[in-house]
Amino acid sequence: MAPAPSDLDPLLSRIPPPLSVPPMLLQPGVDSLASPAELPQSPTFPAPTWTTARLDAQKRRRPQCIAHRGYKAAHPENTMAAFRGAVKAGAHALETDVHLTKDGVVVLSHDATLKRCFGRAEKIVDVEWKEIEGLRTIAKPHEGMPRLGDLLEYLAEPGLEHTWLLLDIKLDNDAEKVMKLIASTLAEHPASESNPWTSRVMLGIWAAKFLPLALKYLPDFPVMHIGFSVAYARHFFTVPNVGFNMVLPILIAPGGKNFIADAKADKRQVLAWTVNERDKMEWCIRRGLDGVITDDPKMFLEIEKSFDEQSKEPFVPISWKGMFDVGRIWLWIMIMFSIYKGRFLPVASKELISRGK
Repeated sequence: MAPAPSDLDPLLSRIPPPLSVPPMLLQPGVDSLASPAELPQSPTFPAPTWTTARLDAQKRRRPQCIAHRGYKAAHPENTMAAFRGAVKAGAHALETDVHLTKDGVVVLSHDATLKRCFGRAEKIVDVEWKEIEGLRTIAKPHEGMPRLGDLLEYLAEPGLEHTWLLLDIKLDNDAEKVMKLIASTLAEHPASESNPWTSRVMLGIWAAKFLPLALKYLPDFPVMHIGFSVAYARHFFTVPNVGFNMVLPILIAPGGKNFIADAKADKRQVLAWTVNERDKMEWCIRRGLDGVITDDPKMFLEIEKSFDEQSKEPFVPISWKGMFDVGRIWLWIMIMFSIYKGRFLPVASKELISRGK
């Protein structure tokens, strides 16, 4: 029997930093990637034309700028200040993370606990909203944690009609409950009739098991797979109109080039996360990705504007340090495949996403 993630944690924590395990491989709930999903014979997810690359003022095709947890480089992450700062910097879209409180409030936090950002040890799911709303970030200028409803109210303001939202629905949520509560929150905070949330909100899902729940509770909303494995992501090619938001090193690593080509041939959007260095931003622009998720939207927009696609790409397209990171992450994913085999990350198995009668 393969070891559970919790059994490996003490060993993995002693690995020196250069060989440390990428955090997405150890996130709570990652083992649920292997949970199968059954869909109708002809599942219908909308095609999100508004998430594709755009033409700039010079008619050059450019990836959209998507602010990771808001303008994280300049503000405490996942706060209203970070979201407002990203919009002011010119970001086309905002990316944020979804968790639930004990009393069923959808809040915006990357972590399942309050420790890193707010200095409290509790899990968000174990406390009610009234216990959270007065907290302030450790990082200055000490901002509060917003609810999804707070962000929707902001995005419904005049002048923001074309700013869209990518929700990273974390794996450690109760899958059915979180999808149901996202749906009710969107219904309680309507956008303008001319540009409804269905053309402004993208559901970001890690695991196939969220697909039938998206059809059940949010059937008019587009879906994008968030992932770190090309092999796992390929399952979603069997589901029409599902896009891809992949960790950048895996797109650079072996198999990434073919994956991008196959996605483009099938008219699927491809985004990359999290891209914060110039060389990696330029790599994304050269490959014609649809979007780049970055902590520093101002930096990306400046590079995008000045980038000369006619310039010759270096033999090594990103820095040697970047190449080392790519190799490290790719190696760890291969190791996790070896440890968990089909139970952890099934590879293109027909059983993962099946069709009902």
